[in-house]
Amino acid sequence: MTEVVVYSRPGCHLCAEALGAIVALHGEGYRFELREVDIESDEMLLRRLLERIPVVEVDGEVVSELLLDEAGLRARLDTVVGDDGAGDRGT
Repeated sequence: MTEVVVYSRPGCHLCAEALGAIVALHGEGYRFELREVDIESDEMLLRRLLERIPVVEVDGEVVSELLLDEAGLRARLDTVVGDDGAGDRGT
Protein backbone atom coordinates (compact mmCIF):
# COMPACT_ATOMS: atom_id res chain seq x y z
CA MET A 1 0.00 0.00 0.00
CA THR A 2 1.13 3.53 -0.69
CA GLU A 3 2.61 5.33 2.30
CA VAL A 4 2.21 9.06 2.88
CA VAL A 5 4.55 10.46 5.53
CA VAL A 6 4.10 13.91 7.03
CA TYR A 7 7.06 15.34 8.91
CA SER A 8 5.76 17.80 11.48
CA ARG A 9 6.11 19.06 15.04
CA PRO A 10 3.69 19.90 17.83
CA GLY A 11 2.12 23.35 17.60
CA CYS A 12 2.73 23.71 13.86
CA HIS A 13 -0.51 25.08 12.39
CA LEU A 14 0.64 24.48 8.81
CA CYS A 15 1.26 20.84 9.73
CA ALA A 16 -2.22 20.51 11.24
CA GLU A 17 -3.78 22.02 8.11
CA ALA A 18 -1.80 19.69 5.85
CA LEU A 19 -2.77 16.62 7.90
CA GLY A 20 -6.44 17.62 7.77
CA ALA A 21 -6.34 18.00 3.99
CA ILE A 22 -4.52 14.69 3.56
CA VAL A 23 -7.00 12.83 5.78
CA ALA A 24 -9.83 14.36 3.73
CA LEU A 25 -8.43 12.66 0.62
CA HIS A 26 -9.61 9.32 2.06
CA GLY A 27 -13.16 10.62 1.71
CA GLU A 28 -12.51 11.17 -1.99
CA GLY A 29 -11.47 7.55 -2.52
CA TYR A 30 -7.70 7.80 -2.21
CA ARG A 31 -6.22 4.85 -0.32
CA PHE A 32 -2.90 5.12 1.49
CA GLU A 33 -1.28 4.55 4.85
CA LEU A 34 -0.66 7.84 6.66
CA ARG A 35 2.24 8.20 9.06
CA GLU A 36 3.13 11.36 10.96
CA VAL A 37 6.73 11.82 12.13
CA ASP A 38 7.48 14.33 14.88
CA ILE A 39 10.78 15.92 13.86
CA GLU A 40 11.47 16.81 17.49
CA SER A 41 11.96 13.09 18.18
CA ASP A 42 15.23 13.08 16.21
CA GLU A 43 17.87 15.81 16.39
CA MET A 44 18.99 15.28 12.78
CA LEU A 45 15.41 15.50 11.48
CA LEU A 46 14.86 18.63 13.54
CA ARG A 47 17.94 20.34 12.11
CA ARG A 48 17.27 19.19 8.55
CA LEU A 49 13.53 19.86 8.33
CA LEU A 50 12.66 22.59 10.84
CA GLU A 51 12.42 25.39 8.27
CA ARG A 52 10.64 23.18 5.71
CA ILE A 53 7.75 21.55 7.64
CA PRO A 54 5.31 20.22 6.87
CA VAL A 55 7.23 17.97 4.52
CA VAL A 56 5.06 15.39 2.75
CA GLU A 57 6.47 12.25 1.13
CA VAL A 58 4.71 9.62 -0.94
CA ASP A 59 6.56 6.31 -0.91
CA GLY A 60 9.79 8.09 0.03
CA GLU A 61 9.53 10.87 -2.57
CA VAL A 62 9.06 14.45 -1.33
CA VAL A 63 5.96 15.94 -2.97
CA SER A 64 5.44 19.02 -0.81
CA GLU A 65 7.30 21.30 1.59
CA LEU A 66 6.23 24.25 3.78
CA LEU A 67 2.77 24.70 2.27
CA LEU A 68 0.82 21.63 1.21
CA ASP A 69 0.89 21.24 -2.57
CA GLU A 70 -2.44 19.44 -2.71
CA ALA A 71 -2.48 19.28 -6.53
CA GLY A 72 1.01 17.76 -6.52
CA LEU A 73 0.02 15.26 -3.85
CA ARG A 74 -3.11 14.24 -5.77
CA ALA A 75 -1.09 13.87 -8.97
CA ARG A 76 1.45 11.64 -7.23
CA LEU A 77 -1.24 9.52 -5.60
CA ASP A 78 -2.96 9.16 -8.99
CA THR A 79 0.22 7.67 -10.47
CA VAL A 80 0.91 5.17 -7.70
CA VAL A 81 -0.20 1.59 -8.32
CA GLY A 82 -1.34 -0.45 -5.34
CA ASP A 83 -0.17 -3.95 -4.44
CA ASP A 84 -3.24 -5.48 -6.12
CA GLY A 85 -2.30 -3.97 -9.49
CA ALA A 86 -5.12 -1.46 -9.41
CA GLY A 87 -4.72 2.25 -8.78
CA ASP A 88 -4.93 3.38 -5.17
CA ARG A 89 -8.06 5.39 -5.92
CA GLY A 90 -11.55 4.01 -6.24
CA THR A 91 -12.83 0.50 -7.00
